[in-house]
This record gives sequence, C-alpha cells and structure tokens, in this order.
Amino acid sequence: MEIKVLQKVLAANDRVADENRGMFDANKITVINLMSSPGSGKTTLLDKTIEALKGELKIAVIEGDIQTTMDAERLSRHDVPIVQINTAAIGGDCHLDAAMISSALHDLKIEGLDLIFVENVGNLVCPAEFEIGEHFKAVVISVTEGEDKPLKYPLMFQVCKWAVISKTDLLSVLDFDIEKLRVYMKQVNPKLEVFELSARSGAGFDAWLDHIREAVRAKKQG
Repeated sequence: MEIKVLQKVLAANDRVADENRGMFDANKITVINLMSSPGSGKTTLLDKTIEALKGELKIAVIEGDIQTTMDAERLSRHDVPIVQINTAAIGGDCHLDAAMISSALHDLKIEGLDLIFVENVGNLVCPAEFEIGEHFKAVVISVTEGEDKPLKYPLMFQVCKWAVISKTDLLSVLDFDIEKLRVYMKQVNPKLEVFELSARSGAGFDAWLDHIREAVRAKKQG
C-alpha cells in the first residue's frame, strides 16, 4: 500500500514538473537544481556564481529551506529576484517538489530571465526523488564530507548530470582521497560531469561558469 501511495505521489509530482518545464522551455530559461547535504558550501557556490554571471545573464533564485531566510538574505546583495520557500509551513518537508516550484513562480516574473537557480533543502536523499521541472540536477559534495557519499547515497549521484566537488582549498589539511571520490562517482554514474573547485580561492571556477554559459546558450538557441 505504501509503495502504491508513493507511486501516486511521484506521478502527480511529475505531471506538475512537466508543466513547469514547459513554461521554462517556452521562455527559453535554463533551470539548475542545486542539491547537497547541509554544509557542503552550496550557498557559497551560488553566491560566487551569481556574482560572476549577473552582469551577462538575467538570473533569479528559488531558495528552499525548512526554516529561516538566512540564505536568501545572504544572496540578496546581488539584487536578483529571489523567492523563498520554507517547508516548515507545509509539513517541514526535507525537499522541494514541483508544486512548491509552481507556486513560487507566481511570485517570480520569469519573462526575460536567462537562468533560474533552485537551491534545494540540504539533504542527499529526498530531493533526488522529486522532479521539479529543472533541466540540470547538480549535486555539491565538499571534501569535508568523506569519499563514500556516492556509495551511501547513490540515487542522488545517479539522477544528477553535474557534480561539484567543493572546498578543494582544504585538501592540503584533510585526509581525503579525491581520486577515490571520482572513482565512486563514476561507478555510480559513468556519465556524471564532475567539477572540482574552491569558491574561496576561485580555483576551478572558470570551467563551472563556462559550463553554465554553454547550457544557457544552448537553451536560447534551441
């Protein structure tokens, strides 16, 4: 019974996700769903990415958290449209779903936008199960989390097209085997595109930014 209920929930969610994606496609907007465990540096990555791209792309953010507006306030310095979703008001869900994104779009003027970032609730499990209408799922994993995360939470790495290994500036002071992490990622998802970077130092950031630019360019031309 529980399996059938879950299947119905996901099927209903997917229908709304398709509607969201149709709206994004009609407006030639690229949508990136950023997911990670708490503390991976997801907001810092987003902060630095917006800082680098806001002069050339029209960007908006949908910010997801169980409670508080702290991350949205942090990103507000960029003067880009931001819509906050707090799931505590609707049961405290550990993920964003398609209906939440659809609702957020009512408060977001999407005409003329090039790129929407969705910063999902910090969790390596639930967000992987829910389509929201995005074009790219990206998982962020920091070098402070351990190399075993792709094996422990395989679905997250299986559904993502991109993986960002963050906080690489800390590698010199950690007992962390980045090559092992790469192997585990490719073992779970051979097609995963991996970016290694440090938002603090800027190392590896250009490749990440160029990939986003190319995705936006392809959507505009498609």
